[in-house]
Amino acid sequence: MDDAYKKLAKHLDSLPGGFPETDTGVELRILQRLFNPEEAKIAANLTLQSETPAAVAHRLGGDETALAETLEDMAKKGLIFRSTKGGEVSYMASQFVVGIWEYQLNRLTEGLIKDFNEYVPFLMKTQLSAKTKQLRVIPVSKTIVSEMQVMPYEEAENIINSQSKIVVADCICRKEHRMIGDGCDHPIHVCLSFGAGAYYYEQNQLGEEISTGEALKLLKQAAEAGLVLQPGNSQKPMNICMCCGCCCQILKNMKTLEKPAEFACSSFYAEIDEERCAACGDCEEKCPMDAIEVDDVAAVNLDRCIGCGVCAVACDLDAVSLKLKEEEKRWTPPQNIVETYINIAGERGLI
Repeated sequence: MDDAYKKLAKHLDSLPGGFPETDTGVELRILQRLFNPEEAKIAANLTLQSETPAAVAHRLGGDETALAETLEDMAKKGLIFRSTKGGEVSYMASQFVVGIWEYQLNRLTEGLIKDFNEYVPFLMKTQLSAKTKQLRVIPVSKTIVSEMQVMPYEEAENIINSQSKIVVADCICRKEHRMIGDGCDHPIHVCLSFGAGAYYYEQNQLGEEISTGEALKLLKQAAEAGLVLQPGNSQKPMNICMCCGCCCQILKNMKTLEKPAEFACSSFYAEIDEERCAACGDCEEKCPMDAIEVDDVAAVNLDRCIGCGVCAVACDLDAVSLKLKEEEKRWTPPQNIVETYINIAGERGLI
């Protein structure tokens, strides 16, 4: 095993999202599938601070022109992140999740998918260990009633309306599941990126730009399909993932926990109006966390409810509604993604 891969694995584990070591070495096999040794060496020396090729060359040594070509090729492969400001291109490290894995939309193979699914339980254990997660849960928009005083960052329409650049791409989770014959029928081309992330997706041909109106239509489609809205965990998110409980690796692993509600960054919970409830079971069937059981009427297990609102959309009798948690139990996301990463790193003991 080339030491470059071991050094890269250790470096990725030092980033907020983590990249834990396993006894089987599956994490190293994943890196071998994605990086050649030279790319692994370079990636292990990049940080979450953007740098120009000149700055990287000065720090690492080597020819600036050749390094610039390699950095750009790595960005096109989704191995590092590229941004442009004032016409100047710079590069930075990408976390494995959310980051490198999601950027592999056009490079997926059955072997890579197999290794990733073997690795996911280890990765999710690290991700769930921090109080601050990379994604949070917000309610499906139609479940927010007018008298409910919610912050702008809790409303998906508001998040979308505030963006100047929106790109839509396939859901990596549903795509990889379909490739190995284990997919679902939920809409796949629905995941949204904003700002610098949108430009990266567009430049790497991972998605295409859409209008605000088109994004709002996708939001409605997601609600009708029973998808869970998971934006980036900041008040100014760079993305909104629209996730299903059957394919989303985060939701699937959260579902295995005894009390998923303790691990979801959410400010809401579902409540049943027993007088309206017909015990039809639609809410129970749609709930991605198995938080609802139906006997004479539906009942919500608050230890399992993540406040996504999928159950409320599924109920034609308006017997299910979302409620805000008590103020001290509500989730206030960090101001921006930088603060999110700093919080996660602190909670993981990295700083």
